[in-house]
Amino acid sequence: MRITKQGRPTSERGSALVYAMLGIVVLTGMSAAIMTVGGANTREVVDAVDAGRALYTAEAGASRAVARTRAGLVPEDGTLVLGTVDAPLAFAGGDVWASATDNGDGTVTVLSFADVAGSAQGVELVLQEGGPGIYSSALFAGNRGGDPTYDLDFGGVGGQGDEINGNVYSGGSISVTGDATINGELTATASIYGGAGETGQSLPVPDIHAEDYENNHEFNVAASFAADGYSASDSLGGTAMQLPEDDPSHIFRLNPSDRETDTSATAKDDYFLEDPYEPVHSSSTVDEGSATPITLSGQAGNPGPNGSDKVYFIDGNLWVHNRKLYSFKFATGIDESVRVTFIVKGNIYFSDNILYEDSDDDAVAFLAIKDDEEDDSGNIYFGDPVFGTLEQMDAFMYAENNFYDNNLDADGSKTVTVNGNMTAGNQVLINRDVGDEHSKLTVNFDDRIESGAITLPGLPSSQGEAGTFTVASWREVRLP
Repeated sequence: MRITKQGRPTSERGSALVYAMLGIVVLTGMSAAIMTVGGANTREVVDAVDAGRALYTAEAGASRAVARTRAGLVPEDGTLVLGTVDAPLAFAGGDVWASATDNGDGTVTVLSFADVAGSAQGVELVLQEGGPGIYSSALFAGNRGGDPTYDLDFGGVGGQGDEINGNVYSGGSISVTGDATINGELTATASIYGGAGETGQSLPVPDIHAEDYENNHEFNVAASFAADGYSASDSLGGTAMQLPEDDPSHIFRLNPSDRETDTSATAKDDYFLEDPYEPVHSSSTVDEGSATPITLSGQAGNPGPNGSDKVYFIDGNLWVHNRKLYSFKFATGIDESVRVTFIVKGNIYFSDNILYEDSDDDAVAFLAIKDDEEDDSGNIYFGDPVFGTLEQMDAFMYAENNFYDNNLDADGSKTVTVNGNMTAGNQVLINRDVGDEHSKLTVNFDDRIESGAITLPGLPSSQGEAGTFTVASWREVRLP
């Protein structure tokens, strides 16, 4: 018998061909979609990098305009022009144009714009004529309360002698004893003992309440926790309220349970500067490589809006204090910098080290302002109350009220170094002598704000003698 191999009916073969063609169309569409999404993501990354570069270029243009202003090159009742939108200046692979306009009221408005690969960014600075002010001193004690007995003391013997590298101002007297050294100008309202300087001088302090920080800020930390906070335990210690990683205020934890003995006596909520989304480093070595990182939203690959160049307002107390750790650092990605200002309506407690990853580009300001309903507010406390682990602070610091010590004694920190400045509207009261022991204070003045090399958002201004300018305000602006 002859067996004949039978094929599929023509209709079935046609159907299979249709299904195959449909499959090819679907796969082609999916591939195109994937490539589109991938391309979009790549484009978003490139655009974000270009926007960041444009912002930094605009800041560089602003710095040049500030330098020209301080050099007296702005014509009275006129405008200094550095390039135009039609004829920009080439800078760092982009274009920049800037101007400085004398407003005729002791202020100068600086506008700077930049374009990098089609991404345009702009900044506006208002310069206030006056100075020297709180950003001209390594250590500034305004003695706003007018205490006639106030004396800003420096002492220590041998290697434990205090060392201040920068100018010092006291609204009372200044005493320099032992082997303490001041490598800068001394200015006091009353007397200077143990050193040479200018007396009978009174320098202004900022009017903090005029800044209206409760309304003038980008991020309200307490409001974020009230809206989106959730309870979680973490390797940073204890159970605390936390925030999603895309929230700019995720770098704080609220009222951690393992530190209740430290916070039980405080009058307000306690926010701890520590990032639950970064790995914990418990090394006691004080350097950037051994510190536990804190990363802002929108930086270092983090989700959310860019958390840099912003003011964070905290209605409560702020702590840099962890029972497991010694140091924190602000970490960034490539070609990024940290520029933030923390306004704390309460007290600030520094118990652990806080470091910059890049001391040339990064800058952080901590301001403690008074709460009229709380007597103990507007102060900055230095030192770990139990372990004495505070050794280094990279920061600009302002206490509307006082600086106090917290265990800077024989059993606490033997040395504390500040890379930045210490400013008190009232008094610096860090008493570091216990018997024959003295805890050494070193302050290395950071002149980048005074020189205009960097700007920080929301800093208060102070007026003084004519001929110099301080940055009264800073904000991002759009092209006109």
